[in-house]
Amino acid sequence: MGDILNKEQRHKCMSNVRSKNTKPEIMVRKFLFSHGYRFRINKKELPGKPDIVLPKYKTVIFVNGCFWHGHENCKHATLPLTNHEFWETKISINQERDKVVHQQLKNDGWRVIDVWQCQLKPKTKEQTLENLISILKDE
Repeated sequence: MGDILNKEQRHKCMSNVRSKNTKPEIMVRKFLFSHGYRFRINKKELPGKPDIVLPKYKTVIFVNGCFWHGHENCKHATLPLTNHEFWETKISINQERDKVVHQQLKNDGWRVIDVWQCQLKPKTKEQTLENLISILKDE
């Protein structure tokens, strides 16, 4: 089965994918801010430029897209049938980089939290965000 979009349409679609200030990131930031948490975003000085940095809690949060970061056992992380090898390699490189970045941050004393895009869907969003608060309170 081929792609339903032609090459130019697919290119345009993929080039519009944002890497920061995504809807899931903004959702998490608004929730944290409304609960009194203050943070920095995309700190270039830290490995991996975490999406959200809470210096007071020595915690970083990555809000990951399930597809782009290869979320295990997630229906949103299915690789396309077209150009399969390219995507498999790309996602694999992203996962390896994520592991290295997480380890660097942990070695520097940071607590690392991953929030997956699928965890912010309507059915699970509230529980996911509440869990964030309990993790932060559990210093």
